[in-house]
Amino acid sequence: MVKDEQLPYQGSIQDHTELLETSQKVLDYLIQDPRIQKAASPALIHADLHKRNIYVSPDDPTVVTGVIDWQSTSVEPAFTYCNETPDFASLPSESQLAEVDESAPDDQKKKLNDAKICHQTYDVCMKGLVPKVRQAMLLDPALFRPFLYCHTTWRDSATTFRQKLMELSTRWSDLGMQGSCSYLPDEQQVAVHVKLYEDFETVQRLKMWLRDSLGTDSDGWVPNDVWEAAKDAHRAAYNEWIETARNVEAKGDELTVEKADRLWPFHSR
Repeated sequence: MVKDEQLPYQGSIQDHTELLETSQKVLDYLIQDPRIQKAASPALIHADLHKRNIYVSPDDPTVVTGVIDWQSTSVEPAFTYCNETPDFASLPSESQLAEVDESAPDDQKKKLNDAKICHQTYDVCMKGLVPKVRQAMLLDPALFRPFLYCHTTWRDSATTFRQKLMELSTRWSDLGMQGSCSYLPDEQQVAVHVKLYEDFETVQRLKMWLRDSLGTDSDGWVPNDVWEAAKDAHRAAYNEWIETARNVEAKGDELTVEKADRLWPFHSR
């Protein structure tokens, strides 16, 4: 399971409060933009589609027999559904792509090609069958991501939301916005943020690496029949991570063994 300990990049209560107050003017300005208004058409779509929520016929996997986990479904701005792609339609990670070359086994190449087809099919279906989402997909993500993270800062971290605001502020003119963004952090604030965001990205890379290596979902869950194997693999991965940190610390770099242990995304060791 993902651990509950608060890391610095997640931010204090005061960090969250100040950031939300500061961002209010930015959001108020954005909602006046006609492009965002078009991309914000109300849409009702399952908000948590993934493999574990979709049941198919054991005789014909093309026949969907049920979709569960509807409790969080609600009418949301269409751009809400443009930020993530379900796991059944996601492209392989960069590390997985790097493993597939001309010398890779045929079944591995087929698996990669199938994933690309699923991704393209999902994209075409969403654009063709859900016109409101098609309109939202035309919008630069930098314009709508602040709306997606402003209400989840406690879950996703203050640093994540701050990053989205900084990306928007930096590209303000390039995105066709008038004047200057009301969110303008000074050099010291940017420097502090850069260090915190590095830690955030480290944790995300670790989670992705573990997910790919252990076959888990993003929260660390694995099927019962592979639990023992996943547990052993997890322990080996943790030891490898700590050993890497020990070598880095010996060279005088910032990643210490203590910090590496704190950044590890799961309770188990």
